[in-house]
Amino acid sequence: MSAAPILAAFRQSLGEAWAGGAGALLPLGFLGGAAVLVPLGIGSDGDTLKAVGPGIIWVALALASLVTLERIFQADAEDGTLDLWLQAGAPVSAIAAAKTLAHWLSAGLPLALFSPLLALMFQAEASLALLSHVALYALGSLAFFFWGGVGAALSATVRRGGLLISLIALPLFVPTAIFGAIAMSGGPGSSGAPLFLAASTLFACAVAPYAMAAALRLAAD
Repeated sequence: MSAAPILAAFRQSLGEAWAGGAGALLPLGFLGGAAVLVPLGIGSDGDTLKAVGPGIIWVALALASLVTLERIFQADAEDGTLDLWLQAGAPVSAIAAAKTLAHWLSAGLPLALFSPLLALMFQAEASLALLSHVALYALGSLAFFFWGGVGAALSATVRRGGLLISLIALPLFVPTAIFGAIAMSGGPGSSGAPLFLAASTLFACAVAPYAMAAALRLAAD
């Protein structure tokens, strides 16, 4: 097995993620806008904001992860690059995982780094615990991108397939969002929730690349 196609796909996706000058800015803007609008809608009561904050941030993170997913495989299907990946001497699942990881580094990791700042708007205490939450957000966003990659692969040949990606990916986001919100709520079950969050991310990283590979082969036929 040659690693050259995997590295080439990774480098290509890093460039594609910033194509048009958007990069992480569009997902960050979506995440910030969604989190800012909620306090305006539910009021400024501190207890209420603190109670709903973790769940709102995780939902906003999941939705923001969908913003750039349409670009992962669509260009490859249009210009014939997908056919070359399928003929390369490397597993298609590894190439799909490399491309998804590149998009996560470009957009998902900045979302994870930005999310603790939004928690301050929901009356979270400004402490070192917020920094530890970055790891949880990073784990969750990684699972979101890999599950979203399955939707992106299934809609690779569909013009403007963003809605289809959302319909496919959102149900798969539910366990990760639930475990992430519980882990940061401080309520019952919060001590064990990070382990379940890590398990859901590992499951996504293990299963999603093979699902993406099957979908890409179907799209190339």
